[in-house]
Amino acid sequence: MRALFPGSFDPVTQGHQDVLRRAALLFDEVVVCVMFNSNKTGRFPITERLDRLRAAATDLSNVTVDSHTGGLLVDYCRRAAIDVVIRGVRDVPDLDHEMPMARMNHELAGIETFFIAADPALAHISSTLVTAVSQHGESTGPCPE
Repeated sequence: MRALFPGSFDPVTQGHQDVLRRAALLFDEVVVCVMFNSNKTGRFPITERLDRLRAAATDLSNVTVDSHTGGLLVDYCRRAAIDVVIRGVRDVPDLDHEMPMARMNHELAGIETFFIAADPALAHISSTLVTAVSQHGESTGPCPE
């Protein structure tokens, strides 16, 4: 069974890598795909995000990396013959955000959404937080110890 792990991956985090590793154990093939999100301003170019995802998937023989920046997720799934979407969730607000999309993907194309709960040790990490911390570090230098 093929599954799609979509996201903006801007940047790729340890949480993304954990979900990807766990998904690779559950599915025959996982396509991790950089998607366009109109609600986010991209910090890293798509080519860099793809390179980082390829590096994260080096040891995962059943993972491929792709991008889809035009059209709906269901369009990509139909074209690639994928019936399952993987989403990592850290907490209840994440699940509240993901559920309407999962329902719509199912209604539009019969796509099932498989939720993977974040590792508690990584649940506080988000791309937004990583970006904010790195921007702060860039402007002020390393934090004193």
